[in-house]
Amino acid sequence: MKSEDHAAEYHLGYSDTEHERLVRQAKRIAPVTEHFLREAGIGQGMRVLDVGSGAGDVAMLVGRIVGPSGSVVGLEREPRSIARARERVAQAGMRNVEFVAGDIAGFASEPTFDGAVGRYVLQFLPDSVKGLRTIASAVKAGGIIAFQEGSFAPFVALSAHLPLWSACVNLLHTSAMHSGVNVEMGPGLHKAFQEAGLPAPKMRLVMELSDEPELTSLVSDALSSVLPHIRKAGLSVEALGDLATLHDRLHDEVVRSNTVVPWIALVGAWCRTPAGAKAANG
Repeated sequence: MKSEDHAAEYHLGYSDTEHERLVRQAKRIAPVTEHFLREAGIGQGMRVLDVGSGAGDVAMLVGRIVGPSGSVVGLEREPRSIARARERVAQAGMRNVEFVAGDIAGFASEPTFDGAVGRYVLQFLPDSVKGLRTIASAVKAGGIIAFQEGSFAPFVALSAHLPLWSACVNLLHTSAMHSGVNVEMGPGLHKAFQEAGLPAPKMRLVMELSDEPELTSLVSDALSSVLPHIRKAGLSVEALGDLATLHDRLHDEVVRSNTVVPWIALVGAWCRTPAGAKAANG
């Protein structure tokens, strides 16, 4: 499948602007992801598969956790994202992280990994359970499966006190559902793990609350990235006013309210693969 076909089906797209937004987002949530991965058991010397690597943020984070004696293989299907990730790894001087081109649906590997991880990946799959089975088959018995996925429900609920902010959040929520994104994949990991033949996972939910312009810009920039999908779905952006000034007006609304606003809740789930997982998944 060509990369432009990927862009057409992937809700957020692969533009340079979206890559930059994802890098900024990744920087903000890196401490949460690092704590989660360490709690799940990712550590020094492990060989880890990072699924849906994008621009490489999670793979690089895992690379620092496993250290020089460990290694990370990042699986990513979009050529421009792979090129960007490889460039960033080279600039960082990391020799224990590599990226391979491939799709989860077509991925096949012997169980050679000590763990498999991913962030904001399963929610975009048409069949997350099948994806988890495929991923688990690449992990050794007793290895770690650890994913972080989104939950819009608290994001929407904790945004209701500000009219403009709430309008933006609701539009992001609705457009994602129109595109087939599982907007409650995070809480759904409990069921998905078990349906994939894995043990019921341990789980955590974390949300950032802030009034900083860096956080408020994530909403306006995300809206820009999904604008083609918003228009395709026939959703109106009239209530948002001039999109060119949206970020400034969003931030002003938050500051005037003397309150904080949330970003999408991040739900982490992890378990260890049972003995015979590969055979069960087959």
